[in-house]
Amino acid sequence: MKKTAVVLGATIIGLVLLAGSAFAADKFAYIDLSRTFSEYNKTKGYDKTLTDKEKVYTDERDKKVAELKAFQDKLSLLNDKEREAKGAELQAKVKEFQDYDRAKQGDLRKEQDEKMKELLKDIEEAVKKYSEKEGYTLVFNDRVLVYQTKSMDITDQIIAILNGGKK
Repeated sequence: MKKTAVVLGATIIGLVLLAGSAFAADKFAYIDLSRTFSEYNKTKGYDKTLTDKEKVYTDERDKKVAELKAFQDKLSLLNDKEREAKGAELQAKVKEFQDYDRAKQGDLRKEQDEKMKELLKDIEEAVKKYSEKEGYTLVFNDRVLVYQTKSMDITDQIIAILNGGKK
């Protein structure tokens, strides 16, 4: 009985030491995702493209709003009978504008979402390649960590990979 207890105790201690050494072999790191996004050259290019498209949309929208206001102003100068006759035309123009506005905003949002997914995929692939190369077991997003040391930050390396070695 005493022998069994000693063997069992030794086995448990051996398993604890083995598990401890397995955990000690793990390598952890984290990445500052927001900084990676902002310093990734592709993000800057996409931001410029989307900003340009948004400006074109805003200019078109402002023009359409001005046209609607001009039509409303003309309508206010008409007598009641003429105003009533043109009221349906105004309603149609307002609906057309709302449909246009909704569609354009949806298109811009969809394009932004697609670009964001593409950027996230690029970052994920870079993190995966780097982690496999350097032997990292887990890489975390810095926003989910309560505490982290700078020595575990691999953000600079990931940004360098994403930008082709250029910062």
